[in-house]
Amino acid sequence: MEPMSPLPTFEAVAGWPVVRDRLAGLPASTLARLDEAVTFATDRHAGQTRPAGEPYLEHLLETVQVLAVGVGVTDPDLLVAGVLHDVVEDTRTTLAEVTLRFGARVAELVDWVTKPPPSADRSPAADRAAYLTRLRSAPADAVTVKLADRLSNVQRLETHPRPAKRTGYYRETVAAVLPLAEGQPWLRAWFARWQAANAHLDRDAAP
Repeated sequence: MEPMSPLPTFEAVAGWPVVRDRLAGLPASTLARLDEAVTFATDRHAGQTRPAGEPYLEHLLETVQVLAVGVGVTDPDLLVAGVLHDVVEDTRTTLAEVTLRFGARVAELVDWVTKPPPSADRSPAADRAAYLTRLRSAPADAVTVKLADRLSNVQRLETHPRPAKRTGYYRETVAAVLPLAEGQPWLRAWFARWQAANAHLDRDAAP
């Protein structure tokens, strides 16, 4: 039996110019829109980092690569939404501003994947569960953005500094996110292989 090929992963340490070269097969008009979106996201997410310490922009550039290189997305609105998917949730940017700058469809996709503000009558866990449940009724394109976002988050889950978070995120991904990949062959296959490779996170955890 031939050994299984490595699980595809996506990185953006070298920044947007290198990532842009990887997307050079896209139309010039699409790349120009992505230039604008990356410039906007760079400004709005300035100073933010991921849990392992890398600049937040790397996550956004990984997400757009998952969409374009992994899934094969060419739709410019969907790709721009991949870059901007956290800009309302994690910065001062409003949905109205996204609509004005990037169009109503991009704003709609961003809105679907944006967690709402904390509610007064629910716990944070209940808020998160409600958000994940809502995604089940999201349009297919919004689900694709969410799956690309989650793939970026979990592809190097072992780098998260908190073991309990690694386990919880693994379990949440398997229970609530993997079912969303049904009907999306590349993403479904990637997450199935990721689940098998990381099953120890569940087995090794305390009950």
